[in-house]
Amino acid sequence: MNPEAEKLLNEKQRWQETTYQKVTARFPERKAQFTTISGIPLEPVLTPAGAPVDYLDDLGFPGEYPYTRGVQPTMYRGRFWTMRQYAGYASAEESNARYRYLLEQGQTGLSVAFDLPTQLGYDADDEMAAGEVGKVGVSISCLDDMRTLFKEIPLAKVSTSMTINAPAAILWAMYIAVGQEQGAEPQQLRGTIQNDILKEYVARGAYIFPPRPSMRLITDTFRYGAAEVPRWNPISISGYHIREAGSTAVQEVAFTLADGIAYVQAALDVGLDVDAFAPRLSFFFNVHNDFLEEIAKFRAARRMWARIMRERFGAQNPKSWLMRFHTQTAGSTLTAQQPVNNVIRVTLQALAAVLGGTQSLHTNSMDEALWLPTEESVRVALRTQQIIAHESGVADTVDPLAGSYALEHLTNEIEKQANVYIQTIDEMGGAPIAVERGYMQAEIADASYRTQKSIEQGEQVIVGVNKFQVEEGQVKLSQLKVDPAIEENQRQHLAEIRARRDNERASALLARIEEATRTPDAPLMPLFIAAVAADCTLGEICSVLRGVWGEYQPKVML
Repeated sequence: MNPEAEKLLNEKQRWQETTYQKVTARFPERKAQFTTISGIPLEPVLTPAGAPVDYLDDLGFPGEYPYTRGVQPTMYRGRFWTMRQYAGYASAEESNARYRYLLEQGQTGLSVAFDLPTQLGYDADDEMAAGEVGKVGVSISCLDDMRTLFKEIPLAKVSTSMTINAPAAILWAMYIAVGQEQGAEPQQLRGTIQNDILKEYVARGAYIFPPRPSMRLITDTFRYGAAEVPRWNPISISGYHIREAGSTAVQEVAFTLADGIAYVQAALDVGLDVDAFAPRLSFFFNVHNDFLEEIAKFRAARRMWARIMRERFGAQNPKSWLMRFHTQTAGSTLTAQQPVNNVIRVTLQALAAVLGGTQSLHTNSMDEALWLPTEESVRVALRTQQIIAHESGVADTVDPLAGSYALEHLTNEIEKQANVYIQTIDEMGGAPIAVERGYMQAEIADASYRTQKSIEQGEQVIVGVNKFQVEEGQVKLSQLKVDPAIEENQRQHLAEIRARRDNERASALLARIEEATRTPDAPLMPLFIAAVAADCTLGEICSVLRGVWGEYQPKVML
């Protein structure tokens, strides 16, 4: 230890034994121990000795390795993050109207929510879809639905994110086909498909096929995207749902990056060059309530991914080292009690995402703990981002909290603890095997239990829920309701599609998909695009895949 550091440690000890203890002896602190939500201990004060940082190796400069301080040299001094609002409900017509409204209000990117039947690869007229059509997202069963969803929205000029996983390749095929109808070449299209199946097995449950064929679909989209749609992100490796399932911030980083490692390895195993696809990998994170921990989480994740790609996978292109990510405020933190309080929660979370260097942001609406958000609540959520961008001043400096001893300590600690998890998963044989063993699921369940226990015992305060409650009557917010007639309308629409299409051609294309599915490594994306253009439906294509691959049956966890 150098003399200056030793002197600082001695001075800190002197301060604790005199000034600090003198006050705490008379006025005890609120808690015996302070920790972040993830359980990282927090000292009363940190110094450079408690947050050791090699500036050039650990931080560097924005836009340079290891990208701790941001993936762009100018960050928001150049342009703001993409402001998205996750939207989609009922019919394609109604969702189209919402999208056009949001674009008129200043939103700069679309983010599509699909209903549960669509996410699980069922058409709206399938008996498995009964009662769920259009309820938690928009119903998309065929190309005509996708065409209507983006009516009068020029796909060559807008960036679109689609939260779809198991059948992501098929929905992407529909989007590409609509773009071509509009005159947009695939090379012009910008956006993201979530396409992250591993986290579905771990945290969310919207899976269809077993892991091995699901990974084949993902590597097929990597290959097609690199060759034909170079401005598109073929995957959004998602920690969001892992956090929503109850994980800690450390687990969110560790398990997300472990999944990312598995996808890169799978692509390498089928012969893809890492620098051909890695620059278009993207990520999706949650932003929770612990303000400093969340900012540190993003900085740690960015640094870890840069090192993983350069040192573990030998990527040569600096763009392959970049972690570009979308962020969404934490739905699990929203309360039905005193819902207007959610505006404050979302504001702090959004501010943390911006200070953490996100590339894209969705802010949840105040009423989402109650029902689908109304236009008014969505507008307030969007205005939250716009006020942070234009009025707060935080976007005028790149990584403005860098150098905070507390922040750098948390960044280092999150990286250290997340690496321990990744090493454990590596020793198991990688994320797919860890999923099969239920390791990540069990770790998340344990963390979720600890959090719930802390809330119930009053150790973790949730304003309006376990403290500061008020007598509440009926919530005085307008409610968005989905017309149940949407299901019957979709049934009739699909019947008309099947009646007017060339059924002989549709059957031939489905047969070609089945043949290709049985052939290892045969390209599937071109066949999906041809099939949806011939009005084959989502459910018909997924039925073919189910017939060959079967469906995933999760391991029973006791």
